[in-house]
Amino acid sequence: MLKGEAALGEDDLEAIARREFEEETGHEPPGGPTIPLGEVRQAGGKVVVCWAIEGDLDPDRATSNTFEMEWPPRSGRTQEFPEIDRVVWFDLPSGRVAINPAQATFLDRLEDATGGASER
Repeated sequence: MLKGEAALGEDDLEAIARREFEEETGHEPPGGPTIPLGEVRQAGGKVVVCWAIEGDLDPDRATSNTFEMEWPPRSGRTQEFPEIDRVVWFDLPSGRVAINPAQATFLDRLEDATGGASER
């Protein structure tokens, strides 16, 4: 199983979204209903599937999991790096500027699904 992929018999929401959220923030996602936001294909071909869930996370308390890679390249030395560099809340207009352009579609879908009530 590759990172971000469901194991045989696992539900995508449970296997991917909830697990990835916890790995990348150090916190379990809140319980409660989710809003499926569909999928988009990014310019490089990667398909991203997204769900929204209401919750409250203090960005200062988020901690990312880490990965190892050879750094500097061809040095023979391995270093550890966080998977994400920070957690930040954005309002929708600011989020559209900061997000991967293909993923901005998720923000449009979230705004449509909530009647614009997703503004922070």
